[in-house]
Amino acid sequence: MARYSLLTFGCQMNVHDSERMHEVLRGAGHVEVADADAAEVVVLNTCSVREKAEQKLLSEVGRLAKRKRSEPALVVVVAGCVAQQEGERLLSRERAIDIVIGPDNIAELPRLLEDVALGGPPTVRTVFDVDSPRFLTATSVAGAAPTAFVTIMKGCDERCSFCIVPTTRGPERYRPSGEVVAEIAALVASGVREVTLLGQTVNSYADPSRALPPAPGADPSDPDESEFAALLRHVAAEVPALARLRYTSPHPRHLTPSLIRAHAELALLARHLHLPVQSGSDRQLKRMIRRYTRAEYVDRVRALEAAVPGLTMSTDVIVGFPGETEEDFEETLSMVRELDFKGLFAFKYSPRPGTPALKLGDDVSEDVKSDRLARLFEVSEALLGAHLESLVGTTPRVLVEGPGRDPKTYSGRSDRNAIVHLDGADDLELTGSIVDVVVTRAYKHSVAGELTPAARAAAAPRRPAPKPDRRRLTVVAAEEPEACPS
Repeated sequence: MARYSLLTFGCQMNVHDSERMHEVLRGAGHVEVADADAAEVVVLNTCSVREKAEQKLLSEVGRLAKRKRSEPALVVVVAGCVAQQEGERLLSRERAIDIVIGPDNIAELPRLLEDVALGGPPTVRTVFDVDSPRFLTATSVAGAAPTAFVTIMKGCDERCSFCIVPTTRGPERYRPSGEVVAEIAALVASGVREVTLLGQTVNSYADPSRALPPAPGADPSDPDESEFAALLRHVAAEVPALARLRYTSPHPRHLTPSLIRAHAELALLARHLHLPVQSGSDRQLKRMIRRYTRAEYVDRVRALEAAVPGLTMSTDVIVGFPGETEEDFEETLSMVRELDFKGLFAFKYSPRPGTPALKLGDDVSEDVKSDRLARLFEVSEALLGAHLESLVGTTPRVLVEGPGRDPKTYSGRSDRNAIVHLDGADDLELTGSIVDVVVTRAYKHSVAGELTPAARAAAAPRRPAPKPDRRRLTVVAAEEPEACPS
């Protein structure tokens, strides 16, 4: 069996796909090595939502091609969205590549590696599992940490004009609710405290097993209604030991009254929502084919905030989309201020192959895009900074995810999504605990705090650190969004 290394480009969906690749490779007897230069197989799990991630991939393949001249037995695998998008074209462009494999073909990777080891030719496997959707799990990898991702659907039917996801991930396919609950229950049994449900348009969920009763407040005549709220309630009922539940990335259309009611009534749902808006201009939203107006987005957010006091919001924004005027951009800035987003992922528009926006051209200059991006971040940073300062003196509940960069500290997140660094607790065992923390100071993107006396008294003494068993994913392009934009 081979020594392998896996590099991940892009969003949380890609990170989760990498965990699934670790699972199937380890199950086939392959052994991960931390140093890619010591690996016999190098897997590059790619993102194609933005051009920058593709460029990073090609740069890495070029580096591996040089290495392969002196190590011809080296196997190079390109997986993920660029693999799905380019397919055979990757093999013709880069002779160093041995396997091109799409997200729906991960389970085939060990067999494809065997074929290459036996002298087989370069191979492309990029077939969508439309007829029989398959959702691989990664419980032995993910279960070694207090947080984990669970995929409940894949693909996207929205067809936003800028987005390549329908091409690289296919049409929407949903996972049976029983499978979702079973994976979450297994993760919780292994020590996971918080689960994030994943999907390109995660809140469009429809149960293919038809096992879910309608959620309270669901309106079957509403074209935006889904069974997502019903799934959340089912998870809460069937896995009561789960401490916290999040999801990403939802589409604003499916933030319906039934989902808002679920947020109000389910204690395990985090008091934070990341809801991509992309633009605050109705003219641009229409050109993006987002299928909602600014007023509709605002109304739904306001209804959610009214139902869940103290809830925080973050979002995604694209600057420099074709035809964006200064007036359009100012409308986006005003919306960010109006809704007081506590964070955002913002990106310059980049043309993606096969998307409808290509017909609109790319008429906003790079200098203008850069200027607008900087101005947007200036507003966003000011809003986040004010929010973090307001937390000083408060006592949030924090899920401790593990040691911080300083081994004498811990790091975690509150249910309102604030990153919290915990000082003065290096003598305690806190990973996986949910503790009360007094916030003592604010940083640029996080806060620091100390355990309350009651939390300190209840904590266990710190044990000697065991050798880590968790597969640590090498992730590049950390500036990519939490999940593929919806």
